[in-house]
Parts: sequence; structure tokens; C-alpha cells
Amino acid sequence: MKVTYDPASDTLTVLLKDAAVAESDEDRPGVILDFDEQGDVVGFEILDASRRVTDPRHMEFTATA
Repeated sequence: MKVTYDPASDTLTVLLKDAAVAESDEDRPGVILDFDEQGDVVGFEILDASRRVTDPRHMEFTATA
């Protein structure tokens, strides 16, 4: 998984797996889902991220066994 924030475009991008995007859909205004050929979600973008998330420059990741 890869998460990037672009302050120039104020876009937060989350890539769930390394796969070619076959289709994108703006599910809700400002939230774009990316799908592969099989219809699985492979990533998503959040537009105007500084308005939609607490701090787009900070991420906490927790994994449990």
C-alpha cells in the first residue's frame, strides 16, 4: 500500500495494490475510486484533502497479528 499527498493539488492518493487502473468513478463528490479490469478497488483519491481529513501530511499505521 502506498499513500501520497500532493499539496499543490491538495490531493490524497491511496494505492491499495500495484495494478493498472481500468476505470475510475467519483463515488461521492471529491472521492474517486479506481478499479482494475476485474472490478476490484485498487486505490482512491480524495480531492481537497486539507478540507476532508484532519491532517493530510500525517498518517498513523497500525498492524495487529
